[in-house]
Amino acid sequence: MIELVYGLLSLAALFLCVIPHEVAHGYVAWKLGDPTAKAAGRLTLNPLKHLDPIGSVVLPLGLLLLRQFVGGSLVVFGWAKPVPINPYYFRDTWKGTLYVSLAGPGTNFAMALAAAGLGRGLVALGVRNAYVLAFVALIVLLSLVLGLFNLLPVPPLDGSKVLAYFLPVRWRLALLRWEQFGLVIVVALLFLGVLQVVFTGAEAIALHLIGLRWALLSGLWG
Repeated sequence: MIELVYGLLSLAALFLCVIPHEVAHGYVAWKLGDPTAKAAGRLTLNPLKHLDPIGSVVLPLGLLLLRQFVGGSLVVFGWAKPVPINPYYFRDTWKGTLYVSLAGPGTNFAMALAAAGLGRGLVALGVRNAYVLAFVALIVLLSLVLGLFNLLPVPPLDGSKVLAYFLPVRWRLALLRWEQFGLVIVVALLFLGVLQVVFTGAEAIALHLIGLRWALLSGLWG
């Protein structure tokens, strides 16, 4: 039962992390002259506008149920529906795409720092509720996981567009053609254990931000 509660907290924290990531993409694009995301109603924190059938429902719930039977990490993973962007609205197509791509991971890293500050403040104030502290810790952890994972230079992740900016034009186009296989590539990365490597790195950073006392009080790390 306790594992299920932590799993549900992880699922809630996931939504809190992926939605601002996508909104940040759309907001920066809008500021750079692209109205596509705004016209689609995606510059909102309403989760219903961002749900992806696979990344927001099937995968997270499947991982949650699987871990109830086989054990393992209490953290679930997923993604929101990508915000539509039309780079041809930008004054400089590639530079605009670079800024938009960095906005998502940048928002996640900012959220991780903000949540770490909040959690440390709660611990200092004497808060001892394990579920509250675990929820804030999961926001720190999942924000880092999403930020780092999305910076991988592999289509369709944000890192591929960051890499593309620094490549010759013909190489940029060749790299970005792989975006049509986006879902297959992401699933392959999950099965190849790339996410686990990212998670391990993110966990090390999260523990540094959280500190031993908070980590133990949260119950996530025994």
